[in-house]
Amino acid sequence: MEEKKNVLPEETSSEKATQAPETLVKGVMHEQNMQQVSTKQRIVKIAVQTGLYVFLGFMAIVVLFPFYWMLISSVKSMTEYEANPPTLWPKVFVFHNYVEAFNAANLGTLFGNTIYVGLISTGLSLIITVLSAFAFARLEFKGKNVLFGFLLATMMIPGELFTITNYQTVVDFGWLNTYTVLIVPFLVSVFYIYLLKQNFMQIPNELYLAAKVDGTTDFKYLWKVMIPLALPTLISITILKMMGAWNTYIWPKLVANDEAHRLITNGLRALSFTDEATQKTNIPVQMAAVTMVSTPLFLVFVFLRKYIMKGVSRSGIKG
Repeated sequence: MEEKKNVLPEETSSEKATQAPETLVKGVMHEQNMQQVSTKQRIVKIAVQTGLYVFLGFMAIVVLFPFYWMLISSVKSMTEYEANPPTLWPKVFVFHNYVEAFNAANLGTLFGNTIYVGLISTGLSLIITVLSAFAFARLEFKGKNVLFGFLLATMMIPGELFTITNYQTVVDFGWLNTYTVLIVPFLVSVFYIYLLKQNFMQIPNELYLAAKVDGTTDFKYLWKVMIPLALPTLISITILKMMGAWNTYIWPKLVANDEAHRLITNGLRALSFTDEATQKTNIPVQMAAVTMVSTPLFLVFVFLRKYIMKGVSRSGIKG
């Protein structure tokens, strides 16, 4: 028994002595393998990011090149514009094209008409949208859900059908070639009402009940509480409405295409920019006019896009 007791410790210590180098080797190999894996992962990550940036850069060039071509074409002479091969940078900058385009297209009147219609229609549309969204979000009345369901159902109807019925209505009312026909038919937007209603629904109802206990009227609660909390969405609606008024083409051309009420989109389309001497379309002057018309929308999108995204995200609609 004593011999066995003396042998066992010796064997155990010898086994540990032989296993120690093996464990050390395995640990070193495992660490090297981990380093190799991490190196491969870094290489793959860098390759993926590089490919992604290359793709995004290419797509950015594809998207921005038409705008770049519009800008450089607007400051070229007609001779340089017709040169073959085309130049990617103007040899001589002809800024007089902008003066000629502003006078030929009468852009002052077109800008004034468009801004007037846009401001009035946006203001009235905001009032209707806020009151309607508040009624559907907070007030209780019979048939509320059914009525709102019918309003949402109208979003499934093609816009061309509304154009036909609206045109017949304004003809019966005698509104053709007036500012009224450009403002009234599209004051109500079911999408904007739905967007703002969803935002109002996120405001805790306890605030409304507490305000009612304190004797606050619905209008005062709407003005003091709900509108400040929903301000990002209201800013988004304002921007989108103004952009819609600026870009509209079919309806103004159909009902108010006279010079006194012509808006900027169909006003540009009505002009040919034809040179009387050569009977050719003066493309640089036309590009200058398009640049002046597109610049306000471009600036609005660049500087106010965060408000649009913030307002939509606060309403619970992801896109």
